Amino acid sequence: MDESGMNRYFEAAARADQWHREYREQMKQCRFDTIATHGIYSMQEALDFNQGAIIEPVYMSTSQAFRDSDEMEAALGYKIPTWCYSRIANPTIYYLEGVLALLEGYGSEVETSCIATSSGMSAIQSAVDAFLVIDPKNPGAPMNFVATTQVYGGTYQQFSMRKDLEHGIEWRKVVHSTDLSEWESLIDENTRFLYGEMPSNPCLSFFDLARVAALAHKYGIPLIIDSTVATPALLRPIQHGADIVIQSVTKSLATSGFGISGAVISRRNLVSKIDNPEMKADFANYLKLLPNRDNGPNISPMNAVLALNDIRTIRMRMDHMSRSTMKVAQFLSQHKNVERVEYLGLSNHPLHDLASEYLYLVDAEYDEQYGAPVNRYGHLMSFLVRGDAGQTRDVFDAFTRIWRATDLGRIKSVATIPAISTHSQQGEEGRKLAGIPSNLIRLCIGVEHPDDIIKDLDQALSVLDGKKLKVTSPEFSAGGSSSARMGINQMLKY
Repeated sequence: MDESGMNRYFEAAARADQWHREYREQMKQCRFDTIATHGIYSMQEALDFNQGAIIEPVYMSTSQAFRDSDEMEAALGYKIPTWCYSRIANPTIYYLEGVLALLEGYGSEVETSCIATSSGMSAIQSAVDAFLVIDPKNPGAPMNFVATTQVYGGTYQQFSMRKDLEHGIEWRKVVHSTDLSEWESLIDENTRFLYGEMPSNPCLSFFDLARVAALAHKYGIPLIIDSTVATPALLRPIQHGADIVIQSVTKSLATSGFGISGAVISRRNLVSKIDNPEMKADFANYLKLLPNRDNGPNISPMNAVLALNDIRTIRMRMDHMSRSTMKVAQFLSQHKNVERVEYLGLSNHPLHDLASEYLYLVDAEYDEQYGAPVNRYGHLMSFLVRGDAGQTRDVFDAFTRIWRATDLGRIKSVATIPAISTHSQQGEEGRKLAGIPSNLIRLCIGVEHPDDIIKDLDQALSVLDGKKLKVTSPEFSAGGSSSARMGINQMLKY
C-alpha cells in the first residue's frame, strides 16, 4: 500500500487525536454535572463542524463521504478518525459514547472507552460474546462463565438458553452472591469471566464489588457488572475494580422512554486469558471496529441523541427519585397488607450496610445542599403483598397513578409483577433461584411527588380489605377523539 498520498491525513489525524485527548483531560477536571451536560462536544467542534449548534446534532445519514481516495483508504483501514458507515459509527453516537465513558470513569484515574448499542441486551451479548471464543491453542477445551442468578429476566434467558443450552457454554450459577467462597469454588482454568448485576432487578441483591473484582483478577479473568439500576450517578463499578460496565441506557439514563439503547463501557488494558492484545488494550473500541462491525447491533442516531438529552440531568434525577423511593419504602414497610419490602435504603435490609459502602450520590460533597457524602439507594424497589398470586394481581390492577408496565427508570412511576412478566420465561425453578415469588411487585419511582404515589399504593392495597375500586373513562379524549365505544354504538343501530 502506497501511503504517500495519505500522509497528510495521517499527520492531521495525529494532531487531532492530541487535541481531543487534551480536551477530554480538561473535561475530566470538571464536576459530574458539567460532564453530563457537555460530554466531549466542544464549542470548537460546534463552530467548526456543526454550524455553531449548541446541542449535539443528529446525523441522520447512513454513510460518510470522503474528500478523495486517499482519505477513503485511510479511513476504511481505521488509520484516521472516521465514521464511514452508521452500522459501525456515527458522529451523534460518538457524542453519546464519549459522555458515558467519562461518567463511568469519573472519580478515578482509569481511562475508559465506550460503545453504544441498540439495547441493553445487545450490550450484554456484545460484552460476553467477545470472551466466549474458541482458543486456537486448545480448540476442544470447554468454556464456562460464572454469574449470579439475581439478574434481569432477559439476561437469565440469554445465559441459560442462548449460551448454556444452545451452545454448551456452561453458566455456573452463583446463588449467594455475598459468599466469596461460592464465587471462587466455581472458577477453573476454563472460566472466561465473572458477571454480576448490582443492585439487581427486581430483588436488589448486592455483593462486595471490590472483593469480587480482586477475585476475578487473581484468576486472570475480567469482571463484568450490569450497573443499570444504579447509573454512574450512584455507582461507578470501574472505580472499584470492575473491568467492564453494562448499561441498559433505555432505563434510568434515558428516562423519557422515547428510545431503546445500551452501552458497554470498559477500562483500558483489562485482564483476560484470551490471547488478543487489541481486545485487551481497548475493549470497547475493539468491539466497535471489529465484532460489532460484522454483527451489527448498532444504535440509531436518533435514539443516541434522545439518550444524550436525558443524561444531562441524571445526577439530580437520581437524587430526587432516591429520596422519594425511600419515603415510599418506609410507608410500605409499615403497611398491614405488605409482607416485606426490598429496598437497600431501609436500615433493616440485610444488605443495607454493604450497599452503604458503595452507593453514594456523586459529588454530594460539592453540593451546597449537602456539603458531605450522602448515601442514595436508587429508584427501584420491590414489595411482597400479604396474600397469594391472585391477591397480588388485584392490588396491581388497582393502581391508577402508577403505570403497569415492564419498564423501569421512567420519569413516571411504573410497576410490574416479575413472575408473570420480566422473569416469567425462566420458569418457577429459575425464579426460585433468583428469589422472585409470585406475590412480589416491582416498583420504580418516578419524579412525581411521593405523597401521590403513596396515596395510590394505599388505595390499591385497600382492595385486600374488601374496598371496591371504580374506574371511569370519558367518551372523548382531552384532544377531542371519540372513544371506540361511540363507533360500537353506531354499529348497533343497524
